[in-house]
Amino acid sequence: MEDKAINDLSYRSAKTEVRESPIHARGLFAKQAIAAGEVVAIKGGYILTGTEWAVLERQLGPAEIQISEEHFIAPTSQEQRDGCMVYSNHSCDPNIAIQGQIVFVAMRDIAPDEELTHDWATTDDLDYAMECNCGSPGCRGTITGRDWMKTELQQKYRGWFSWFIQRKIDASGGIQYRG
Repeated sequence: MEDKAINDLSYRSAKTEVRESPIHARGLFAKQAIAAGEVVAIKGGYILTGTEWAVLERQLGPAEIQISEEHFIAPTSQEQRDGCMVYSNHSCDPNIAIQGQIVFVAMRDIAPDEELTHDWATTDDLDYAMECNCGSPGCRGTITGRDWMKTELQQKYRGWFSWFIQRKIDASGGIQYRG
């Protein structure tokens, strides 16, 4: 078993490394080839309510993943923050996606040195808008915490939404996931 720091709450594949990203701050990169379907990261942390996370986010910054309408997985202290991060920046042309609630897998074969990114539309249902820096040809320009509602993204990412978001799509009469 590999040595693991006590605050490493998330799993990142040994085939990956965290380094400076042209998209934003630090990102997760492939150190070696990663096959389609391979697990690249598993988000770890503590289960918090939205209210609990809102208080902590002021001091910790974004470090969470939403797992239900009112629940998040996140660190609870600054010492845990880096070990809780998956470091998957947003891209409008992602190469990894979530399966279930916390497991990130390769959507396609990934070459060494590629940054591992996911489209936050597949995981977020939050009230935000921000300029996208992914640089992909199909970049949306601005991403929001409600992009999962866009029909074109529901079609593009069919089968790649978190369980929580897929349930919202199904309830809204959107595309039905048939896994």
